[in-house]
Amino acid sequence: MTRLAIHRERHLVSRIGWLRAAVLGANDGIVSTASLIIGVAAAASKPGDILVAGAAGLVAGAMSMAAGEYVSVSSQSDTEQADLARERAELADDVDAEVAELAGIYIKRGVDPAIADTVARQLMAKDALAAHAHDELGISEMTTARPIQAALTSAATFTAGAALPLAIVFAAPSNWLVAIVATASLLFLALLGGVGARAGGAPVAAATIRVTFWGALAMALTAGIGMLVGTAV
Repeated sequence: MTRLAIHRERHLVSRIGWLRAAVLGANDGIVSTASLIIGVAAAASKPGDILVAGAAGLVAGAMSMAAGEYVSVSSQSDTEQADLARERAELADDVDAEVAELAGIYIKRGVDPAIADTVARQLMAKDALAAHAHDELGISEMTTARPIQAALTSAATFTAGAALPLAIVFAAPSNWLVAIVATASLLFLALLGGVGARAGGAPVAAATIRVTFWGALAMALTAGIGMLVGTAV
């Protein structure tokens, strides 16, 4: 038995749909909730007010992420379906033109014209729409839009991310709350960046620095606004 027969490659691109939604949800959950808690705390609010604000931010954020992901990914899915419908109509109208179009794609990639024509005809004989979807439109089973999956993943990971800084409110002393929430949240973000990069096969250090930097900036700006509002009030 050959090596190719026993070795099945596992490509990380198959994770792109849920991984993007998961990293975005968790990152947004940590950053937005921590920033909200820090901003309210910096305004010299009572611990009860901070807790209510954080809990409200968790629920509202999770619902917003779910709705936003569903709407945006549904738009992508609608576009894909429209392109497939157009391609289906073109195949029904002029098969020879579609064979030539598909063969032309392979020729541009460096395939001999005669071979390209043969490959195009063989692929279209099996599944013409799938052949054009993959090579002409760039739509494949691994990367196709999945609105429900994206919405549920984002909502769940946002909730998990937001629960981390919110849990600190229960344990941290009020006079150290801002510093502890900020430090812990940055550590959470660094961990998230590393895990997300590892799952997607990307450089860990670059992803960790990127996620931590933007999280720190968001928390610093929110703390500054909270202090200004608290002083004014």
